Amino acid sequence: MEVLSQLSWQHVAGTIVVYLASLAFYRLFLHPLAKFPGPRLAAVSRWYEAYYDVVCNGKYTFKIEEMHKKYGPIIRISPFELHVSAPAFFEKLYNHDGPWNKYAWAYDAFSAKPSTICTIEHDVHRQRRAPLSAFFSKANVAAKQEIIRRRTAQLCGRIAEFAGDRTAAVNLGTAMSAFARDVAIEFILGKRYNNLESKDFSAAFTNVLQGAGAVWRITKHVRWFGPFMKSLPPSLVAKLGDEGPKGFFAFLKDTMTLTRDTISSSTRSAVSASEKLAAPAPANPPPPDEEKSGARINDEVGTVSGAAFETTAQSLRLIVYYVYSDPDILSRLRAELRSATDDGAGSLSLAALEKLPYLTAVLMEGLRLSPGLATRTARVAPNRELVYGQWRIPAGTPVGMTTMLMHRDEQLYPEPKRFSPDRWVDMEVRRKAHKTYAPFARGTRICLGMHLAWAELYMVVASLVQRFDFEFDGAGPKDVEPVSDQFTIGTEDQSGIKAFVTLYNG
Repeated sequence: MEVLSQLSWQHVAGTIVVYLASLAFYRLFLHPLAKFPGPRLAAVSRWYEAYYDVVCNGKYTFKIEEMHKKYGPIIRISPFELHVSAPAFFEKLYNHDGPWNKYAWAYDAFSAKPSTICTIEHDVHRQRRAPLSAFFSKANVAAKQEIIRRRTAQLCGRIAEFAGDRTAAVNLGTAMSAFARDVAIEFILGKRYNNLESKDFSAAFTNVLQGAGAVWRITKHVRWFGPFMKSLPPSLVAKLGDEGPKGFFAFLKDTMTLTRDTISSSTRSAVSASEKLAAPAPANPPPPDEEKSGARINDEVGTVSGAAFETTAQSLRLIVYYVYSDPDILSRLRAELRSATDDGAGSLSLAALEKLPYLTAVLMEGLRLSPGLATRTARVAPNRELVYGQWRIPAGTPVGMTTMLMHRDEQLYPEPKRFSPDRWVDMEVRRKAHKTYAPFARGTRICLGMHLAWAELYMVVASLVQRFDFEFDGAGPKDVEPVSDQFTIGTEDQSGIKAFVTLYNG
């Protein structure tokens, strides 16, 4: 106690300064990543990234792009993490060879560690993913395509209500979000939420989802904030918040209730969607009880559902905007669809739509410009070195690439910002581009819901172009082009794409 009483604030401050200086010296000169190029501030502290994430509203992804232009194809972007821009490295980093872990620092920010999406360890992820893979398989999506078809018809019905009215523009942005939520919730949970029936397409719910990226950017750097938010009872937040939080937390509350009922029920003969998601893959020895707990399954259902919301909606917004902004693209798309339905078969099945080359090219181009994520996806090889050129990357180092940036590389895609479906018409070009085209990621962590997303894109775009003409009301590239990393893509104007509607009778 006597020693403590003799300490002054100068002693404490001096100790802190020496510690920080020593830490900076170690990270700059002695750390295993010290040899890699990059800004010194990024090598010293994560607060460099935090500045661009929080203060600059999600601009670190674009700062990384600038850093590559200055420092080269492999750079150090934090004290512990590397980033690569070279497309040739993509297949080496995202493959099925050897164990690949996720980077815990990035995914722990979601405060959903037990979920498959946020699972760090390779082997645990493989066990958890197995039942989900079957549930989201292409065959199962095709078998349940009636859900998507019915919701597409409902979407078109709502849009038709605005036809011919020059005093009221439909908000296609919020309409697409409502559609994506209704499909995902019914497909996954077997429950109808009917966001499409809301007068404004539950716009407040959409605003909350679009704002969730700002929370994620904070929880990455302020580690206690995520668990604190999660600890709040959804019913309490729903009561205190406005319409957006109320809708979002009411959804979470319903998810918890449905999960609890699923686990406690042992008398039903039918197997629900949530039960399939809950069932762990067969294992020897059997999985521990915590794998079947309500908390884990609730995280599972919540993350899987949430991942299918704004990602698909954002792609739909961009595709619809660019298709209707180019009369030639719209005309060619309509001609192909008209030719496919000339036999009088009426609406085309999902399988028939997937065979249409120009429609597929349009969707591929949309996904190139609007992939699922705006952020980097770091991988960790826990037990082996990675090699890039003359660089040897130590085992256990998080190494990431950013699909959104790769998809806009002018060396790979001439005029990368231009929406040009023609770049995908040539099947040989399409085949070669497979190495650098990954809107749903690649490797062992490829997006579970990609087949569901593809089905939604096919059905919605085909239906809209055959039924409607849109005249945009002030909409522009600012409504669809990425300007911030919200984990998913953040645009400059998130108020939605508004358009006047007329019925197409071609």
